[in-house]
Amino acid sequence: MKLTFLTSGMMLAFAAYSSFSISDAYSKLLAGQLDPFEVAFSGGVFGFLIIPFIRLPSESYLDIFSPRHPGMWLVRAVATFAATAASVEAFMLLPMPEALSLMFLMPLFVTILSVTLLREKVSGWAWLSVVLGFVGVLIVLRPGMRALHLGHLCALIAAVANAVGVIAYRLAGNNTPRLSLFGSSLFGPLVGDGALMFAHAHWPHGARVWMFLFGYGFLAALGQLFMMMATARAPANRVALPQYSQMLWAVAFSYFLFHQPLDGWTFAGITVVTLSGMLNWVRQRIHYEHLALEERRAARLHLSVLPAGRER
Repeated sequence: MKLTFLTSGMMLAFAAYSSFSISDAYSKLLAGQLDPFEVAFSGGVFGFLIIPFIRLPSESYLDIFSPRHPGMWLVRAVATFAATAASVEAFMLLPMPEALSLMFLMPLFVTILSVTLLREKVSGWAWLSVVLGFVGVLIVLRPGMRALHLGHLCALIAAVANAVGVIAYRLAGNNTPRLSLFGSSLFGPLVGDGALMFAHAHWPHGARVWMFLFGYGFLAALGQLFMMMATARAPANRVALPQYSQMLWAVAFSYFLFHQPLDGWTFAGITVVTLSGMLNWVRQRIHYEHLALEERRAARLHLSVLPAGRER
């Protein structure tokens, strides 16, 4: 894989997680005002606004409903439904950095699934990174020393569901229409959250609530689009690594927007989690720069041994 191709995938993943972070902040702002399932359902509704901007001229809108790989389409839909519902509930119940620290177990699950299902090669540095991230999560949560509740369980469910979604994108292949890939991430929340919200749903009131709902839904859909493009350009276990950039957003929102400062242990755990992601990212960057250099050397050597008259 060429370095520039891998880098484009990583940058798209960074853009995806930035969109997810701001979207998550909007969902937390809706805590106590709307049912979590209603918020997740509204996200699916507003996500449809982005479809005209991602449709290619060769694609039909019917591709949304005509998946080439129905099994993977259904897996992505269910995974997105579970991830959105669980993450909205987690952010409503927990401080953003604490919820994210559990969701940051996603790279561990992606790494395991990419090895077992995709047969991707994962280096020892990648395993060291995910194990270090797990240690950081334990520092944040300190099980046995503090009570864990529904919010923590929801964050863990979101991590697993997001990992399954990343793998499903990879298994679908690059020939699947973008509208088909994107449609699964919209219909999952629409059907699943729509069915679960009726017991407590009510019509949103006020421009402020509608603005938060729009921000949550549109940015979540934009993040799904970026993630879909990223997984087509880089291995799944590396696309997961930029997730750690979300912690910078979460800490900033926690301090300046929600006024929930971190204690010493939480800050230490978050630092370990973030460094674990950066460790493997730097390692992969160096590795692929080395591969690119070797390719250039091999090309020069090949040209130097060409018979006379065949050189360009």
